Amino acid sequence: MRYLDRLQPLALLVMRLVLGSVMLGHGYHKVFGGLQHHAQFVHSLGLPAWTGYLSSFTEFFGGILIVLGLLTRVAAFAICIDLSVAIAKVHFHNGLMGNGGYEFPLALAALAFALIFFGAGSIALDHVRGGGGGAGKPK
Repeated sequence: MRYLDRLQPLALLVMRLVLGSVMLGHGYHKVFGGLQHHAQFVHSLGLPAWTGYLSSFTEFFGGILIVLGLLTRVAAFAICIDLSVAIAKVHFHNGLMGNGGYEFPLALAALAFALIFFGAGSIALDHVRGGGGGAGKPK
């Protein structure tokens, strides 16, 4: 099954497109219409209100960076932290599955976690700019 190694760049691209698109979608509604509301919600969870702004911009701009494969490891790290806090503060008490459960944010956090270590792959702006696209280089 060594021939599958040559498809690693495609797999990393799919991971990036899925994670980045979902995060971009979640962040878009917060940045363009619900920024104050999200900051107040985060504050109601016992966190400083400014972290609500930070999480909104992390989701939106981090999603863009992940899709482009630019500063992928840094963006993935920020998204992984964002999702970990969301799981701990919002979703965990609802259980793994079901309405409001943490299964979906956990899956997204796992994608982000993998991208921290694997990088963007060779189909990414990180690779083009020589930023160490990470795994996915054909052998």
